[in-house]
Amino acid sequence: MPTIQWYPGHIAKAERELKKQLKYVDVVLEVLDARIPLASQHPQVSQWIGNKPRLLVINRQDMIPEALHSQWVNYFQRQGIDVYLTDGQQGIGIKPLLKATQKAGEAVNEKRRSRGMRDRAVRAVVIGFPNVGKSALINRLVGRKAVQSGRKAGITRQLKWVRISQQIDLLDAPGVIPPKLEDQKAAIKLAICDDIGEAAYDLQNVAAALVDLLSELETTEIFDQRYNIPVEGLSGESYLATLASQRHNEDQERTARELLNDFRKGLMGKLPLEYPPDYL
Repeated sequence: MPTIQWYPGHIAKAERELKKQLKYVDVVLEVLDARIPLASQHPQVSQWIGNKPRLLVINRQDMIPEALHSQWVNYFQRQGIDVYLTDGQQGIGIKPLLKATQKAGEAVNEKRRSRGMRDRAVRAVVIGFPNVGKSALINRLVGRKAVQSGRKAGITRQLKWVRISQQIDLLDAPGVIPPKLEDQKAAIKLAICDDIGEAAYDLQNVAAALVDLLSELETTEIFDQRYNIPVEGLSGESYLATLASQRHNEDQERTARELLNDFRKGLMGKLPLEYPPDYL
């Protein structure tokens, strides 16, 4: 499979601006895609934020089985990271996240009071890969449509401060991605989940990779149920060709897009592409 790489100019610029703004930030909310919490973790975030309080937000909780929710929470908590599950589209998990954000920033005002200064709003930043649902989450946190959102990588291109309340100011940052994607298995998962620009990959290759990955995870019954073609004994490429022959007059590009859209929209069901390393 060809190498997946994507680092458009607006992301490089956004990363530079983000690093400048981080010194003014009290709390970091790092948003992950629940289907791929490991692949959607930016490898340099820890280095960027240093000792600042960090809340991990596993968004799109509705797209994975409920049994996995506590498994992921436990996995990250064992690493000493505070974790919150959310569904930005439906507004689930927002109140606990707001409270945690405010609490994480309390130390700032305690220090200000000790110096005889007035309290100020806690400054939080929302960061993560493109299209993991950051903007939709911010709109839920604010309680109105304060920033543009949509299921497409690269919608947010400018950093923007948004006031949530007298207690919290939020910095909406464009999706950031490493200049080079060293882990190509993770890069493929990002492409499958639409968490990277479409210019970075070939649709047919990624759709075939989705079939192969679900086969590895032994969650292939959906292919028989949804498309009436069992996947057993077929590679991803062969399955794509077979499906294209039966449904779309050999048009593999159209078939690939259909497969990926069905997965991305949850029409295949709650299908995670990753499990915690210690999953039982």
